[in-house]
Amino acid sequence: MKQELERLLLAALARLTGSVLAETPAAAAIVIERTRDARHGEFATNVALRLAKVARKNPRELAAAILAALPPSELVARTEVAGAGFINFHMAPGAYAAELARIHEQAGAYGESNRGGGERILVEFVSANPTGPLHVGHGRQAAFGATLSNLLRATGHSVAREYYVNDAGRQMDILAVSVWVRYLEALGEALPFPDNGYRAEYVRPLAGRLRREVGEALRRPAAAVLAGLPADAPAGDKEAYIDALIERCRAQIGADGFRQVLDLSLEFMLADIREDLAEFGVVFEEWTSERAFAESGSIDHALEVLRGQGRLQEKDGALWFRATEFGDEKDRVVVRENGQKTYFASDIAYHLNKYERGFTRLLDVLGADHHGYVARVRAGLIAMGCPGDCLEATLIQFVSLFRGTERIPMGKREGQFVTLRQLRGEVGNDACRFFYLMRSHDQPLDFDLELAKSRTNENPVYYIQYAHARVASVMKQLASRGLAFDSAHGLASATSLTGAHEQAVLSALTRYPEIIEQAALTRAPHAVAHYLRELANTLHTYYNAEQFIVDDAAVRNARLALVLGVQQVLRNGLALLGVSAPESM
Repeated sequence: MKQELERLLLAALARLTGSVLAETPAAAAIVIERTRDARHGEFATNVALRLAKVARKNPRELAAAILAALPPSELVARTEVAGAGFINFHMAPGAYAAELARIHEQAGAYGESNRGGGERILVEFVSANPTGPLHVGHGRQAAFGATLSNLLRATGHSVAREYYVNDAGRQMDILAVSVWVRYLEALGEALPFPDNGYRAEYVRPLAGRLRREVGEALRRPAAAVLAGLPADAPAGDKEAYIDALIERCRAQIGADGFRQVLDLSLEFMLADIREDLAEFGVVFEEWTSERAFAESGSIDHALEVLRGQGRLQEKDGALWFRATEFGDEKDRVVVRENGQKTYFASDIAYHLNKYERGFTRLLDVLGADHHGYVARVRAGLIAMGCPGDCLEATLIQFVSLFRGTERIPMGKREGQFVTLRQLRGEVGNDACRFFYLMRSHDQPLDFDLELAKSRTNENPVYYIQYAHARVASVMKQLASRGLAFDSAHGLASATSLTGAHEQAVLSALTRYPEIIEQAALTRAPHAVAHYLRELANTLHTYYNAEQFIVDDAAVRNARLALVLGVQQVLRNGLALLGVSAPESM
């Protein structure tokens, strides 16, 4: 309905062009909103107030002119100018009936649009270091990124999803040396586990796998491993110790041996991450390896682009990018004194690569601790000739798990964390996906395990799924009485749905396309979760107030058409969130 009103207003403004208006305004100038008070109609627009200055007219006079030029429509019962120049629309009963017919006709496609105009968007999300299994924080990023991708596709964007595998650098080295130490322990070597190593239980199966593959080929005496190493924490510096242990490992088993341990660890962890995400309903079109990316020459290419733009300078033996010229707080090193390229060089090169692949919007879903990252990367993109607004970053706040009133402690390096797989195993995929999306991404999330597992109306995912299953139950009851739903009859009789509960359901039902569009535009999947709960509430209220299977065939079929429309929209919305829509509960 909202789209139809936008079309009518554009047509009216086009008619006024050349007389009242110098040129037809862009579609973006037309903002239509639902009214808060039904006495003022169902929709209102402030377009006359927005254009009054350009038209050099009083807003109320312009509003009257717009209404005079408005094409007739069977969907609009009447219009009025209100207040300072607002235009109110009172919809005809046939408008809701027509929208209900659209729901039945379009089915799974209802709510979709082409607002995005095919804009190519690359959504990068999760991208967790493959140094351990995904934890509950990664799960929130996964649910958000996957759902946002679904929303963008539903609104006509061309979307690709990408996972950037951070398989190079110090954290992978720490994982490799952690696995090697556990491997030595399994072979009977007595040596302390490094304070800064990965000490969680998932490291032991990696060590066991290494032992099965290489036997004792990488075994070295504990004394040779530990000789001359600096003190570990708490007596010494844990960072210095782990770095020294990594170098000792390389020296003891050689570069090839170290690479073997690292590759085995990476392969194992990456397979675990892929499987975990797939089971969670999260898939990626691309998995980009940081190591392979660096070896491809893409970082050198980006540095050459910067050099060609005159944005690099040598200082103190290192190569610097003059980031302050593009709004960053300080200049950034891209190549260290030892010739090693920095993470920053890799990051800006990766984003340049995304842009050069033809994506006009680079949407990064990042953890809340990356707040300083965006300005640096944007500065690099601008310096390399890309538009600064091509980069968009969404920061996902932290997740806290609660069991009752008890908060569950989490810390990945110390091994005190709950994995996404464990969470899914306890509460199920549906509750996981929905609970992650209940709150805006820019707010911390308290995940209540007991509520997520409950089968009560207080559990929002259960409440919504129960509404979907309730309609299925009605249809089973219909069949058990030897009756059948006549869709054509029901939709033709839909104008008779004038009761207060029916009007409430219709009003809520027809908001769905607006919710999807707004959720995609504002990057707010939680808006869909909230809407579905509200829609389920209207259905439950209607169910408790009225009988659907009545003797009057016209009333029966009209009411069934309405609740089946609700079921369809619930199913569509849940699919966008990655949540199932069961037929029975």
